Amino acid sequence: MESDANSPKIPDEAIEQPRPEVTSSNSNISEQQSDGKVDDSRPTLLVTNDDGIDAPGIRALVEVLLETGRYNVNVCAPDSEKSAVGHSVTARGNITVRQVEIKGATAFELSGTPADCVSLSLSGALFSWSKPTLVISGINKGSNCGYHIIYSGTVAGAREAFICGVPSIALSYNWTRGESHNTDFRIAVQACLPLIDAVLSHIMKGSYPQGFFLNVDVPVNPGQHKGTSMIITKWEAVTPKNRLPPVSSVDDQGIGIQLAQLGLEASTAGAARRLNSAAKNVEIESIAGPENGAVLDLQYLLFKREISEHEYGEEGDDLDFGALQEGYITVTPLGLKSHIQSDVFSSFKNWVSIVAELGVTSAL
Repeated sequence: MESDANSPKIPDEAIEQPRPEVTSSNSNISEQQSDGKVDDSRPTLLVTNDDGIDAPGIRALVEVLLETGRYNVNVCAPDSEKSAVGHSVTARGNITVRQVEIKGATAFELSGTPADCVSLSLSGALFSWSKPTLVISGINKGSNCGYHIIYSGTVAGAREAFICGVPSIALSYNWTRGESHNTDFRIAVQACLPLIDAVLSHIMKGSYPQGFFLNVDVPVNPGQHKGTSMIITKWEAVTPKNRLPPVSSVDDQGIGIQLAQLGLEASTAGAARRLNSAAKNVEIESIAGPENGAVLDLQYLLFKREISEHEYGEEGDDLDFGALQEGYITVTPLGLKSHIQSDVFSSFKNWVSIVAELGVTSAL
């Protein structure tokens, strides 16, 4: 997906939206402190995810970030798995908040969605700061390529921060059954640290570009990804120059990460998993009908998504899914605008012209 150089700058102020009532299991929640020391000279990070606060991915991310000693780490994540909830928010009812113990960090779990977690964190109701330096969402169990960014709660967490004017990154690991292990999350996070440091460095210097957030996918073998095996440390743009604008230099950051565009067909791969619907018919007892005591035979049809290891999608090495399959860490800039191909837009214009000539009633 190409970044739009002419996209309007997202304002620094958070966009005001109606928020559900928050119920805390602790009093004076905003005054609570973690056992980690807060250093105002260090960047403040907010970490969230969609796999839940106890998921191995987010725990590995927080652990690695804390071990660097370079960041103030704060966590606000769902209290249970919220995968594939997209950018949904809690519009009715209360959101329950509870502080949890993560040594070295200030952490809360919420009954809401990833977007709720970020929105509430940025409201000033939970943390002492008003705005973090960077929001990191992940690291997700499973890649988020192609159309999966629409369904992904991980991407939604980063997108919510972007809407509120805070730089953000969504991190996902291409977990593959039979090959991946929980220890791979830690390796995947370590592989992303140079990118995180580069982003923070440019944010602190005021040179980080506006108008997008980053979607990062790490290949199944994070310790052997092709990006960091490059001798010359640079961002290698595999996308043709006419399809992706040049990237500002970060040669001093030690990054060897490949940039990629959004592959629209990659979602059928399901992040290296294909989701298929399987139907099963189940008969239930006959019940009396509404008229004349008639008996109706009713059936419930039960459907459950099944996960297959079949991998399918666009595999061009200039697209996110293809580059990921080739062993690269993919970095895709995302925004809020919906872009369509020029030929599709031309077709749409022709159709509108026909409708305009005939009139809507005649066209129907």
